[in-house]
Amino acid sequence: MTVPAQASAPGLLGRIFPAARPLSDLPERVARAIRFEQQRAEQLIGWVQLTILLTFAVLYALSPKTFMMDVPFAPVPWALGAWFVFTVARLAAAYRGPLPGWLLTASVVIDMTVLMVAVWSFHIQYNQPPAFYLKAPTLLYVFIFIALRALRFEARYVALAGVVAAAGWLVLLAYAALADSAGMPITRDYVTYMTSASILLGGEFDKIVSILMVTAILALALARARGTMFRAVSEGAAAMDLKRFFAPEVARRITGADMLIQPGQGELRDAAILFIDLRGFTPLSRDLEPNALMALLADYQSRMVPAIARHGGTLDKFLGDGIMASFGAARPDPTYAANALRAVDDVLAAAALWRAARVATGQAAPAIGIGLATGKVVFGAVGDSTRLEYTVIGDAVNLAAKLEKHNKVAKTVGLTTADSYALALTQSYREPSRRIRLDQAAVAGVEHPIDLAVLA
Repeated sequence: MTVPAQASAPGLLGRIFPAARPLSDLPERVARAIRFEQQRAEQLIGWVQLTILLTFAVLYALSPKTFMMDVPFAPVPWALGAWFVFTVARLAAAYRGPLPGWLLTASVVIDMTVLMVAVWSFHIQYNQPPAFYLKAPTLLYVFIFIALRALRFEARYVALAGVVAAAGWLVLLAYAALADSAGMPITRDYVTYMTSASILLGGEFDKIVSILMVTAILALALARARGTMFRAVSEGAAAMDLKRFFAPEVARRITGADMLIQPGQGELRDAAILFIDLRGFTPLSRDLEPNALMALLADYQSRMVPAIARHGGTLDKFLGDGIMASFGAARPDPTYAANALRAVDDVLAAAALWRAARVATGQAAPAIGIGLATGKVVFGAVGDSTRLEYTVIGDAVNLAAKLEKHNKVAKTVGLTTADSYALALTQSYREPSRRIRLDQAAVAGVEHPIDLAVLA
């Protein structure tokens, strides 16, 4: 089926002029971040305006004047004074909070009005016919004021600045053409225009067209950039959220991937796997109120997770009251076994303090169980295209989980294999005290008896 040419026009226009997405359509935290950046932009705009104002004031003070004795009222000092008061008030408001739309609009209009008044005053200042000011290079400041509005990333204020500037110059042109007391004619000769106070309408309209074209191009670029900015801020907020839901190493892999991550991708690593579990949690969960139960878990996890992270451990997942972490899986670590055992020492110390604090306040204080194993694991993404999860897979994972459960049989708190313990010692782990060794222990689910080291 052939698509009519006009049917594709909206799609083309949509790509050139992407629809501005209102902040109300964005998640509140993202909208808040954008409003914060806009407020900072308004502060910068205020300082630039103040700099331009002071430049105007200095130039005006240094420029020669022919009207001081003849004209009782000089408009420029009054205009600059009023602009100074408004600019300072606007800058102070920008530091207090987001500026309302009416104030932003007024700021654009006032900026351009002051500029046009300054240009208009030149024929009085130099005692020349009105057409004299049409050749003033001060008009170029118009483009500074237009570009200044781009800092806010809202095309409407750029467009407003351009339209007000073009309208202001048109008013000045009309005034010069109608109030020419010297009788200077409107000319079509460029040389006459350049060497006299004549008015070249084509040249003045070129200025207006240039103002409008620059405005249109800048507004178009800004409208397109605004969509990019929204996506960038949204992705930045999502990246921050990823760091809360994933280990930092995993979050960096996700956000820094050159290509879309697909399930089935994995890497073989030498790693240590750590399981931590609360003893008697299931019956405890039946006795505690839901809020008290979740508070217990949050308190417990807030002590365990930092102890793991301090030694380079990557949190793989929370398993209800259980915690699974890996060392050397998310990123290679030549001392993964030693770091894992250091983390166990910290976990045991943190758990003892946590339990003591809860007992002192009369709260439930369940004990913990720890299982640690080392070996080859595969680290990668599992799931399907709609839901992915980074995890570790391998015999070491299964063995660590079984060792954690074997604590109940062995009447211990923490267990690892003798081989894992010996490996940690070769990786500069310093034995805090002599570990108890369990030779040829029969662990449920493991085919052959294995030698174990008691960690606690």
